[in-house]
Amino acid sequence: MRASMPEPKVGDLIEIFRPFYRHWAIYVGDGYVVHLAPPSEVAGAGAASIMSTLTEKAVVKKELLCDVVGRDKYQVNNKHDDKYSPLPPSKIVQRAEELVGQELPYSLPCENCEHFVNELRYGVARSDQVRDVVVAAGIAGVGLAAMGLIGVMLSRNKRQKQ
Repeated sequence: MRASMPEPKVGDLIEIFRPFYRHWAIYVGDGYVVHLAPPSEVAGAGAASIMSTLTEKAVVKKELLCDVVGRDKYQVNNKHDDKYSPLPPSKIVQRAEELVGQELPYSLPCENCEHFVNELRYGVARSDQVRDVVVAAGIAGVGLAAMGLIGVMLSRNKRQKQ
């Protein structure tokens, strides 16, 4: 564990800042986390781990937090505690431990590592990073459509003046 980071509490969500995305794990005590990782995910893989998201299966792994984090940064982020009641820590650990070693379906938009840990902590599978990307893409699409419409209007206006 890094000296500058306090030890997480059992049941805490751990957000790991990988290049281009966030990987999520749940702390189960004694320096270990449980996380949903595509079979090709290598602990501490950094930017190379982005390719591991393009798979249809993942394995539930129990590994040392420091090994999963590697050189990336991380933080405890129980961001939905204000919306959902966390399950008791013992129940979270029990549920997580029962899944270790199992191969589960993996889908970036609906069955990713963030869905997995939120389901363990709150009983609600959700991924804000997927939602945020969809929202951003929608906003960008609206912006591009508006720019195209402005372009058409300017072009018509220019033709009418000629």
